[in-house]
Amino acid sequence: MKRNDVRNVAVIAHVDHGKTTIVDSLLKFSGQFNVKNGDVQVMVLDSNPLERERGITILAKCTSVNYKNNIINIVDTPGHADFGSEVERVLKMVEGVILMVDAVDGPMPQTRFVLRKALSLGLKPIVIVNKMDRPNTNPSIVIDNVFDLFIKLGATDKQLDFPIIYASGRDGWASLDMEKKGKDIEPVFKTIMSYVPAPEVDSQKPLQMQITMLDYNNFLGSIGIGRILNGFIKKGQLIALVSDSGIDSPKITKALRIDKFYGLEKQEVENAQAGDIVAISGLENVKVGDTICSLDNILPLPKLSIDDPTVSMYFFVNDSPFAGREGKFLTSRHIKERLDKEVRTNLGLGVEVLEGGDGRFKVSGRGELHLTVLIETMRREGFELSVSSPEVIYKEIDNKVYEPMEFLTLNIESQYQGAVFELAGARAAIFKDMINEGENRIRLEYIIPSRALIGFKNEFLTNTKGRGIMHYSFYDYLPKVNMSAIRKNGVFVAREQGKTTAYALDSLQISGQLFVGPGVEVYEGMIIGQNSRENDLIVNPCKLKKLSNMRSKGSDDAPILTPPRLMNLERAVEYIASDELVEVTPTSIRLRKKILNHLVRKRFYKDETTK
Repeated sequence: MKRNDVRNVAVIAHVDHGKTTIVDSLLKFSGQFNVKNGDVQVMVLDSNPLERERGITILAKCTSVNYKNNIINIVDTPGHADFGSEVERVLKMVEGVILMVDAVDGPMPQTRFVLRKALSLGLKPIVIVNKMDRPNTNPSIVIDNVFDLFIKLGATDKQLDFPIIYASGRDGWASLDMEKKGKDIEPVFKTIMSYVPAPEVDSQKPLQMQITMLDYNNFLGSIGIGRILNGFIKKGQLIALVSDSGIDSPKITKALRIDKFYGLEKQEVENAQAGDIVAISGLENVKVGDTICSLDNILPLPKLSIDDPTVSMYFFVNDSPFAGREGKFLTSRHIKERLDKEVRTNLGLGVEVLEGGDGRFKVSGRGELHLTVLIETMRREGFELSVSSPEVIYKEIDNKVYEPMEFLTLNIESQYQGAVFELAGARAAIFKDMINEGENRIRLEYIIPSRALIGFKNEFLTNTKGRGIMHYSFYDYLPKVNMSAIRKNGVFVAREQGKTTAYALDSLQISGQLFVGPGVEVYEGMIIGQNSRENDLIVNPCKLKKLSNMRSKGSDDAPILTPPRLMNLERAVEYIASDELVEVTPTSIRLRKKILNHLVRKRFYKDETTK
C-alpha cells in the first residue's frame, strides 16, 4: 500500500545553486518561520558555523513541511563532491529529488555528480531552474544543457520526462512558465505532490529501518535518523540493532524516544509507521548503515554503498616548541577519540592508526576540502595537531597504477585564456571542451589528476586577477600520468626561536615573499617565507640592528615591509612540501619542517640520498 499523505524528497544541486534558499522559501510559505522584530534568518538549515562562513552545505539535514494536510519530508544535501557520502546515503530515504540548476550557469561539475547518484537509484527528478531574478538568464539553453546531461548519464525515458519549474528561491516565487514571474512558491509544492511517488509501505510487515544519519544528545545519547521502510515502532519498544554482518549477534536496545521533523524542530511522538522519517534516541553504539528490526524478525537491510576515499593526509601529535600554549586537547589519545567519533558519522572518512605508538594517524577522505573541514572543526574544538600535505590514493588495476581524476570547469574572461591554458597544461590536464559564456567569458572543461589540483586554486586566481571561477568533481580512476613538481620555490626556514624584527625581515623580503610580519614569535625549523629560488634558505628573522655611535644618511629610516602572505588552513595545506607540516592550533596556523633542527635535517637528507 502507499502512504498518500507523505512525500519524501531530497534537494540536490551544484554548490551555490540555491538549494538552501529554496528550502527557506518552502518553510516560509508553510508558516514554519517565527518572525521576530521583522527579521527572519536565512539559510536556516546551514546551522553549522563552517557552513555559514563558507556558504556551502556540508551536512545533510532533514526538515518537514505541512501542505494541505500532507507531510512533505525534505532533505537538504551538500553540493560539493567531497561530501558525496552525505548525498549517497540520504538518497536512500526518498522517492524523488529536486534538481536545482542556476538560470545563468546551467549544469556544473557537481550537478553531474549528484544527478548521476540519483539516476542510478532510479529516482525521477523535478528540475528547478533557480535564480531567475539574476540578470542575463537564459533558461531555454539551460534546459537544453540539462536534457543533454540526463542523456549522457544514461537516464531512462521516464527520468527524461521531468517537470520544469522556474524560480527565485531568494525572492520566494516559482512558476511553470519561464516567461511569467510567479506569485509564490506553491507550484513547487503542487509539483512534488503530483510527481513524487508516495512511499510504498507495509505496516503489517516486521519493523525495518536503516540508519542513514546520526545525531547526539547529552541526555539521551546517540540518535539514529532514517526512514521506516516496513512496520511500525512505539516509544519504549525493545528493538534489535544489527549490521549487515551481525545477524547472529544483534544488539538489543530500547527506543527511548521517537521524534518526527516538523519545520525547524523535532517533536516527540508516541509511535511512527512505515514511510515516516524519524529520529530514535537511546541507540548505544549505533552506526550509519545499521538496521533497526523487530526482535522476532531480525533481517538487516543491504549495506550502504559509499565511494572509496581518494585523498589521504597524516595527522601527528603537535611536537613544536609552542605545543600546549593554545589548545586543550594535545595527546594522541585525544586525537584518536575524536577521529573515532568522526568515523561513526562520516562514512566517507577512513582512519588508520600507524605503527609506533607515537601519535600518527593516516586519515583518508573524498577530497582536500573534506579533510580540511574536519581539521578546521577540530581546531575550533580546542585541538592541537600537525598535518601533512594531501596525497592521492592510487589503485593497481591489471598491474598498472591508476590515479583519481577530476572533471574541472574553469569560467574565465577570454583575455586570460593563454595563461590558463599554460597553467592547466603544466599540470597534465586533458582539454575536453571550450564553451562561450556570453560576452567576453568562456568556460573551459578538463580532465585533470586530483594531485594536480593541490595548490591549483591560488595560481588560477592569480592568473585571472581573482576573476576566474573554478569547480571540480570526481571523474574516474585513470592510468597515472607523469607530472613535474608543482612547487618550484624553496622556503625561508627560521634558524632559532625568538620574535621577528622589522630590520631582519626587511633584508629577507628582497629575496622572496614573507609569511609573517614583525613581532611574531617563531621557532627553529618554522617556515617564515618563500625563497625566490629553488633551494631552502636558513635565515635569522629575529636579528636586531647593531647599535653604534656612527650615523649616516638614511640609517635611521624605518624599514618599509611588504604585507606578508598570510596562510589560512587550506592555503597552508596546499602549499607545504612532503618534508613539511602545518601546525594547527585553535588560534594559529604555522608552517614548519618535519625535522626542526637544521643539522639533523641536513644529516637526514644526506643519508636518504646515499641509500
